[in-house]
Amino acid sequence: MATVIERIGLRAGYGLRQAPRLAWYVAHGYAMGRLRRMAEEKNPDARLTRSPTQPTPDRDRLWRDLGALFMRDLANVEAGIYPMPNDHDGPLPDRIDRSRAFFLDLPEIFTRRREGAHQEVFNEEFQGRFPRYYLQNFHYQSGGYLSDDSARIYDLQVEVLFNGTANAMRRQALLPVYEALKGRDQRRGTLTDVACGTGRFLRAVTDAFPGLRPTGIDLSEPYIEEARHHLRRRGRTRLMVANAEALPLADESQDVVTTIFLYHELPPKVRRIVAGEFARVLKPGGTLVFMDSLQAGDVPDYDGLLEMFPHGFHEPFYESYTREDLPALFGEVGLEPVSSDSVFVSKVMAFRKA
Repeated sequence: MATVIERIGLRAGYGLRQAPRLAWYVAHGYAMGRLRRMAEEKNPDARLTRSPTQPTPDRDRLWRDLGALFMRDLANVEAGIYPMPNDHDGPLPDRIDRSRAFFLDLPEIFTRRREGAHQEVFNEEFQGRFPRYYLQNFHYQSGGYLSDDSARIYDLQVEVLFNGTANAMRRQALLPVYEALKGRDQRRGTLTDVACGTGRFLRAVTDAFPGLRPTGIDLSEPYIEEARHHLRRRGRTRLMVANAEALPLADESQDVVTTIFLYHELPPKVRRIVAGEFARVLKPGGTLVFMDSLQAGDVPDYDGLLEMFPHGFHEPFYESYTREDLPALFGEVGLEPVSSDSVFVSKVMAFRKA
């Protein structure tokens, strides 16, 4: 009877944490949609004229799949794979401040989308310091990935894009990490998150595996600074600014390498260079945990959304990513597929170094 009571309490606690959070981000998405339609009425040329040629899920299907993601998240908590999620969105004044910045930035995003302006960060300040493919306003966002303001509101932007499910999706990448570390002394384990951004996944890693001393690497100094702020009470996490094409890690030094939502923003040639780096730094038998968008054919009902996404957002390498043969790509560098699983609008894959 105690187990039943504990389960009821666990589920109630999960719902009390996630429901208000979901409502917060869905409300932002609704307001953003209204503002976008108002902008389109004033500027008809801003409308997306392209229509999908592939199937798209209706609203009911999206909400069913969203609910299934949260049920899966809860089941992982009940199974002891990771603890009750604490999404660490910050105190209410901070959330309100970020929300204000988010809405103030929307007119600039709408203008860039209308005008096709996505090269603002390709300027004298950054040229020569960063790869050419990186110097773009991905998602038409202000500052690309190279400003403090961008780093500050990035997590809010992503959660709004995914209707409050971004963290829940990221947590599904903890399952192959759990399998890779099972039975090991976490204190001796090595894990590096490549393209760690603002550190959201690293925070989940440290919650789930408190003995680890993980490393986070990202090309953006403002995003690493935001990660330092987000992980400021997690002193055992090491953060570095570096290019994934040349990881500052020793050969065969990592038990686990993770990468979350990186590959759809890399050109095909660079994807292969980065894969080689993953293979280089992994120990024999080590695990690569890969998470990114669904690809064409993974969930056929969603193919229309994948087709439209790069047109509504500036994602110049996304279409080629949706057609990339990932098992073959990683197989070329000696990483063998272990598992692959669709998770709402994303997918989680694991590869092992032979």
